[in-house]
Amino acid sequence: MSKLKAILFDLDGTLLDWSRFTRESWRDIEKGFVRGVYDYIIAQGNEIGDYDTFINAYFEHVRNAWYEARTTQKAPHIGQIFLNVAQSLGASRDTLDGGACLQAYGWDVFPGVSVFPDVKPMLDKLKAKGVRFGVITNSAHPMSLRDRELRRHGLLDYFPDCRIAAADVGYLKPHRAIFQAALKALDTAPEETIVIGDTPEHDIAGAQAVGMRAILRVRQPVPPMLSGLIIPDAAINTFEELPAVLSDWFGDW
Repeated sequence: MSKLKAILFDLDGTLLDWSRFTRESWRDIEKGFVRGVYDYIIAQGNEIGDYDTFINAYFEHVRNAWYEARTTQKAPHIGQIFLNVAQSLGASRDTLDGGACLQAYGWDVFPGVSVFPDVKPMLDKLKAKGVRFGVITNSAHPMSLRDRELRRHGLLDYFPDCRIAAADVGYLKPHRAIFQAALKALDTAPEETIVIGDTPEHDIAGAQAVGMRAILRVRQPVPPMLSGLIIPDAAINTFEELPAVLSDWFGDW
């Protein structure tokens, strides 16, 4: 029987509760963040129209990038999207820096987003047992931005070795690349590592494809066809149910 060495967690919907947000409320709040990018581009001497023109083009580019990602599994990157939007509106690429765009982007914790209440108690229990943790998220925001959220939510110290956003790897889950990058960061083998996530097609299928066991964090009904094609190794409604699963798989973990 293999020893449990590490657990990889999905971030949004698994550790962080975004249930209060709709697409419309996301757009309204993000308009404030993106304003800093617009101001930076203008400050570099570019004429790109008014802010409404910029933000509408931004949302269109984001939508198109995610649409393309459905078939290619190539991860959108918010920094590259900013540059693409600016160029499409007439900005000179030579005047802009992707890192500066990300710095100007005021990304922070969204009001109303919180850590699920069952997360920290279970992380503390697992940590006391010597289990290590990683985060793998299908985010177009690089981890340099998502770390701001982890820090504000008091989660950053739980993940010292492995925090990976799809934007940094270049591919989205279920692509093998993001899981392999996590295993390399933790220096663990697939049989020593499990994945916990809330999306069957991304978290469960991707983990199983590289030889890891995968636990579905059930927060909403799974579509019948999907649940029949992708079968998790276990399913939990809360992290309070996790120790029993781990004991079954790893004995005295």
